[in-house]
This record gives sequence, structure tokens and C-alpha cells, in this order.
Amino acid sequence: MLELTKNKLAALKRLSDENGVIGALAIDQRGSLKKMIAAGSANPIGDEGIIRFKELVSEELTPYSTAILLDPEYGLPATKVRSKDAGLLVAYEKTGYDATAVGRLPDLLPEWSVRRLKETGADAVKFLLYYDVDEDERINDYKHVYMERVGSECAAEDIPFFLEIVSYDANIDDVKSKEYAKVKPHKVIEAMKEFSKPQYRVDVLKVEVPVDMNFVEGYTEGETVYSKEEAAAYFKEQSAATELPFIFLSAGVSAALFQETLKFAKKSGSSFNGVLCGRATWKDGVAPFASDGEQASREWFQVVGKKNINELNVVLKESASSWFDKIKNNNNLVSS
Repeated sequence: MLELTKNKLAALKRLSDENGVIGALAIDQRGSLKKMIAAGSANPIGDEGIIRFKELVSEELTPYSTAILLDPEYGLPATKVRSKDAGLLVAYEKTGYDATAVGRLPDLLPEWSVRRLKETGADAVKFLLYYDVDEDERINDYKHVYMERVGSECAAEDIPFFLEIVSYDANIDDVKSKEYAKVKPHKVIEAMKEFSKPQYRVDVLKVEVPVDMNFVEGYTEGETVYSKEEAAAYFKEQSAATELPFIFLSAGVSAALFQETLKFAKKSGSSFNGVLCGRATWKDGVAPFASDGEQASREWFQVVGKKNINELNVVLKESASSWFDKIKNNNNLVSS
């Protein structure tokens, strides 16, 4: 179970609802968001356009979210217009990875430290790590040491450390393929076990669901990789793999499929503690922003974006477990 300082506990409460469930919005995308906007725009929008889009998301959608995840490169103006009731997570990693190098190695933003991120008003620091549990030992040891450093830095600044793990297989190019779907449960679950070890000082894991729902019986019209029973067993195994609070990322799937996935997780016995949901909530708001401008995008957020979050919140209320139950001495801490 997780042992929290008073400061970390207070910060996690600011990121959660009153029941200890995290319903956070993620818009720390940088390179991918640039491409999304550029694809729908006849004219270059530039950095100012990305900054403005993040501000719109923050302003319009944080009133319905417990927190927002932003990056310090383009997202800091959006921290100023978020709802006063929404907590703030800030990303610490450089976006993407060097596709020409072996190992998808992690890298920090050189202009930032945990101390400086905390000074922006962050309630927690998030780091994204690409991880293949079966990759060369030297590569994974490098990643282990790197995460020990980040965890120690967060502990020294007394701020929660959210570790986002994105799994892959060094020998499979397409993570959306049937081939990868077969190995995904092993990749996701073993990574969670590794980074639940105390030396990493992780407070909350942000993780993928353990299966590709597009290959689950009853959730696809195409080929299946898992029966419903097999998929449910993987969700239960994932939940048992850690004593830390963990939340799900949406991985770019549709809002509807993500909601169905959370319901399936609950039925399967998963004790997940919320979500950090990005593109599933706001991605369809990019097109009106890129083609028709700010007002068209704002109207999309006020109708469809709001609907996406409110529907997700209903599912979370029915499906997610409280992280209070995963805290040592929670009777004393949670009431403090």
C-alpha cells in the first residue's frame, strides 16, 4: 500500500473528487496535436494556435473534470484559465522519442526541473515512459535508473509522481495489430509490476488497459484474440499486479469505446481509481478549430466535449474505486 506525506495527500485530493476518484483531462500532446491541427487547416496555425487550442480545452472542459494534465511548453497559459476546482498535473518528459535510436529512451525537458514545475502551480508531476519488459537488459536498466531519478526528485520536492507507462514490443512495429494484441497483456502487466517497486517512488500509475478491446469477443466485428472471459481475467490480473493507485489512459480510442471499456473493467473485478482521458474527450474538436476557427471549436466543446466528459463521469461513478482504500493509515490520512 502507498504511504503518503501530508503534502502529497493534499495534492492527490486536489486532483480527485470527494470520493478519491480521478477524472482528469489530458492535453499534454505536443507533436501529435500539431499534426492534428495542421491536417485540418488550410493555413499554418503555428505555436500560437496550439497554445490557444489548449486554453479552449482548459477553459471549457475543466469545470467538469477533477484535474487537467498539461505540458510546460505550450500548456502553461491554459493553467491560468482552468476551473478553480480542477487540480493540475504537468508533464516532465520530452514529447515522443527518437525513432532512429534503439530503445525509445526517455528524455527530460532540459529547461525544467520538478522544483520549477511545482512553482507553476502543479499538484503532481507526470512522466511518460515507453517500456518493453522483454527488451535488452541494458536498455531497461537505463530506464529503471532514469525513473529512480525522477521518483527521487519528486520525493525531494514532496509532490506526487504519476508514471505513465506505454507498452510496446521492440519486434512488432504496429501496436494496433493482432500480433501485438496477443502479447499486450504480458507487456502491460509486467511493466506495472516493475514500476510498483518502492525504489521508483511512484504514487500513481497511469496505464493502458491490459487488452486491445478491438480484439475482444463482442466488442469487434472482426477477428478476435480474446474471449470475454479471457479479457476479464487479464483485467483482474492487472489489478492484482500492483498495490498502488492506478488510472487508465484512453489511448486515442473513441469516447464510446473507452466508456464501455471502463464498464468491462469494473465487471471484471478491476480496482482502477479513475482516468486521465485525452483524445477520447476532445479530439473531434480539433477539426472545427483548424478549419473554422476558435468560436466553432468552442461551440463543439460546449456541446459534444461537455457531453463526452459528463457521460464519462457517470461511468466513473459506477465503475472506479477510491484510491483512499490503497493508502496506508487511511483512517488518519483521509480524514485529515
